[in-house]
Amino acid sequence: MEHQPLCNSRDLVDGGLAVPFDVVYAGQTCRAFAVRWKGAVHAYLNRCAHVAMEMDAQPDRIFDDSGQWLLCSTHGAVYRPDTGACGGGPCRGGLVRIALSERDGVVHWHTDWNLQPVPF
Repeated sequence: MEHQPLCNSRDLVDGGLAVPFDVVYAGQTCRAFAVRWKGAVHAYLNRCAHVAMEMDAQPDRIFDDSGQWLLCSTHGAVYRPDTGACGGGPCRGGLVRIALSERDGVVHWHTDWNLQPVPF
């Protein structure tokens, strides 16, 4: 497992805008996002579990108006920011989680057997 630099820690504000990034998941290039919630950083594929489409109608706006839920703006499905589990609406499971770490002011995402960086 490799650690890929994603962003500066200060780029992720609690309940604020997401930081988008691209990954290769199961052989396909996909959009992903990272957020901060209650001080911790979390990342997921930007793919609603109801229908596999990106969740943000407005770029990088993943949180609902309360800043407490991740919202699919198309379907109305909501997900827990800390686990990606379905919290309500038309979900078919939860979001695909991407491991993150944070050190020395930098957030890194972690590769896995089915999750790799996009080749240049």
